[in-house]
Amino acid sequence: MIEIRSLHKRYRDVVAVDDVSLRVEPGELLVLLGSSGSGKTTTLKMVNRLIEPTSGQVLVDGTDTSELEPHELRRRIGYVFQKIGLFPHLTVAENVAVTPTLLGWAPARIEKRIGELRELVERDPAMRERRPSELSGGQQQRVGVARALAAEPRLMLLDEPFGALDPLTRDRLQDSFRRIRRRLGLTATFVTHDMVEALLLGDRIAVMDAGRLVQVGTPRELVRSPASAYVEQLMDTPRRQAGAVDELLEGDRP
Repeated sequence: MIEIRSLHKRYRDVVAVDDVSLRVEPGELLVLLGSSGSGKTTTLKMVNRLIEPTSGQVLVDGTDTSELEPHELRRRIGYVFQKIGLFPHLTVAENVAVTPTLLGWAPARIEKRIGELRELVERDPAMRERRPSELSGGQQQRVGVARALAAEPRLMLLDEPFGALDPLTRDRLQDSFRRIRRRLGLTATFVTHDMVEALLLGDRIAVMDAGRLVQVGTPRELVRSPASAYVEQLMDTPRRQAGAVDELLEGDRP
């Protein structure tokens, strides 16, 4: 579905992405994991040409993305990011309808899709005519997911979509997204620096450090067989957190 071949991105003397090659299989969720500045968001943005690579190739369904007009490519891919980016002057329904309208869908088809997505993302029907400023952060992010799904894409890119939310809202939206992805059979690439989120959501995890890909594997493979000290340090974080919680619970037991 997505194939990245020897991708590089250089900003003058700074190498942001250094010879990254990856493949995301149909129906798979691949997590790009790494600390700030590791190159994960730059890699994601090169997939839909929000950033142009210095060299290398990105193929979507076998087509080199450099052969497509950027707007044509982006309309085929759902994109969700942390800052949400809803249009403040449009209602929820109008925000969701943006891409189908640009694609020339008939009004009846758009209206049907808005109803389908309201149910899919578990959105309150009363939100339909509200504007983004009238919504909570979690509600806005649900609308952002609905907008990304509006044109029925088979591929989604998500750049730390839940990072700015409180823990309870984040947990609910992670569960909701898992259900949506499985129900629709979506292929997705998901950027996060949160190790627990990566382990819980990813079919596979690609760990990046200083622009380079250092290990790709299933969550189990990364936890059991880290390929470097950096990966081991990342995987040790959720272990230590789980151990600390266990110690607290042990103190309450008779």
